[in-house]
Amino acid sequence: MRIALIDDDEVFRETLARSLRRRNHEVIAADGEHSVEDCRAFHPDAILLDLKMPGHTGLSLIPRLKEAVPSAKIVMLTGYGSIATAMEAVKLGCADYLLKPADSDQIEAALEGRPKSTEVDVPTLDRVEWEHLQRILADCGNNISQAARLLGIDRRSLQRKLAKYPPAR
Repeated sequence: MRIALIDDDEVFRETLARSLRRRNHEVIAADGEHSVEDCRAFHPDAILLDLKMPGHTGLSLIPRLKEAVPSAKIVMLTGYGSIATAMEAVKLGCADYLLKPADSDQIEAALEGRPKSTEVDVPTLDRVEWEHLQRILADCGNNISQAARLLGIDRRSLQRKLAKYPPAR
């Protein structure tokens, strides 16, 4: 399989690329800057796309990647997953949405369209709150003050909650 790996973290990108190459996949690794042009030239079967990158978000790249390589299966791979971004990614055309750290077996299963485990992953209350805050913020166009007013909390409190890493599931 020809795979394009788009991630701003060079160490992660190269490590995952090596792992996929050991599994006999042809891989190009790129950051978000020139990824659309790289994919247009490479013609990948699948694209692994990071959500948060400087200058571009994975969500903003999905339509451009779908236009450049319509037959490629796009899998979002992120350390900042939420229900809101997962729904948006699928709506824009992602075939799957994986949370980092995902191992090579999980990634390969997503690329091949194999079914996931049937285990139910119940999120913690902290995780649900964090995802809710992310959704409200996205609905407000990332305007912290407006989101804080809607939530009925102080703007600085909201900023502190959002500055934390996503809680464990």
